[in-house]
Amino acid sequence: MDSTWAVLTALAFGIFLGAAFMVMLHVAERRGSSAARVVAPTIPDGVDQVLEVLESAGVVLDPSNNVLRASPGALAMGLVRQQSLVHPELLELVAAVRRSGDPVADELTVARSPHGDSPLRLRVRVARLGTRFVLLLAEDRTESFRLDEVRRDFVANISHELKTPIASVSLLAEALDQAADEPDQVRRFAGRLSVEASRLAHITSEVIELSRLQARDALRPDVLVDVDEIVAAAVDQNRVVAGGKRVDVAVKAGTRARVYGDRALMIVAVHNLVANAIAYSNEGGRVGVGVKIEGDEVEIAVTDQGIGIESDDLERVFERFYRVDQARSRNTGGSGLGLSIVKHTVQNHGGDVRVWSQPGRGSTFMITLPLAETSVGAGAEPDGAEAAPADVRPAVKRAATQQGERT
Repeated sequence: MDSTWAVLTALAFGIFLGAAFMVMLHVAERRGSSAARVVAPTIPDGVDQVLEVLESAGVVLDPSNNVLRASPGALAMGLVRQQSLVHPELLELVAAVRRSGDPVADELTVARSPHGDSPLRLRVRVARLGTRFVLLLAEDRTESFRLDEVRRDFVANISHELKTPIASVSLLAEALDQAADEPDQVRRFAGRLSVEASRLAHITSEVIELSRLQARDALRPDVLVDVDEIVAAAVDQNRVVAGGKRVDVAVKAGTRARVYGDRALMIVAVHNLVANAIAYSNEGGRVGVGVKIEGDEVEIAVTDQGIGIESDDLERVFERFYRVDQARSRNTGGSGLGLSIVKHTVQNHGGDVRVWSQPGRGSTFMITLPLAETSVGAGAEPDGAEAAPADVRPAVKRAATQQGERT
């Protein structure tokens, strides 16, 4: 009898231990699954596909505010860097949604880049996505806010710059009429008339180009472009002019850096800097063009050994219609819009342009652009990243008329 109870007791104890072990395994499995979900959170079905086709910026954040998914628009706008939201204003909206649980919509003005000269005006909507995630949508409203300013600038630029060549054309036409019986005078006045007409057409095209850049209707920031290829194309466009002036143009570009932007516009911007450097260099001089990567930015530097710029002029060289050397600008046909086009093009790409100069020693212009952020989460590179380059002949034609302009 004692042995029977001993066997039953041992059997019961064994069953208890087995049950306890199974319970412990089940609890451990549940905790492991929970930990796995925290480490590798699962995005609700369909979100990846929506972000891929979203024209505005879309970002999905986890409970720690890490960016799990980001649309091409969010990367191109510079809202995401190293899998984190860049702007504290956006993080404040996300925190408000986490606290209240209610969707939030607001208008924000944030810096386009760390340089901060060209702000972004965003219409932002933030809401919960499931129980653990937050979805942020941002629509770029910068263009609509700038339309009135662009209209005012366009009218002011036209009235300021076009009145001189228009008056010249009128006077030359009157002189032609009075010199109808003098063939030599007619040919001389006709030649001057042709020059003024060309200048008028050149200024008009540049004002239109600048207004288009300010309105940003020409910029496609979602396309990846190769910086080395842009520099090579811009330098090649200036080889003939440099050769005619016996100016040696040296290029150092092998970074394979890529940025988001418009290839044609960026070629025009670099072309303007190289053309300026050649125009303001002495015959037989040297111009250097270099590209290098600094952190998460790429720098394009154009250096000449020309006449240089006085310190009082450095802060104004990017102003519309401002000319450092009025006499040289008249000789080269400059309108004073070349560097303004450079400035607005670079700012529209989220970058910055700066200048260092010493009179009699030359100048260095440097464009700084943010490197393209790699895709976050699922999905391939934005559409068009590896597409064949767009036809840049219209932009190149406009750029070819801008040689010799220092602002």
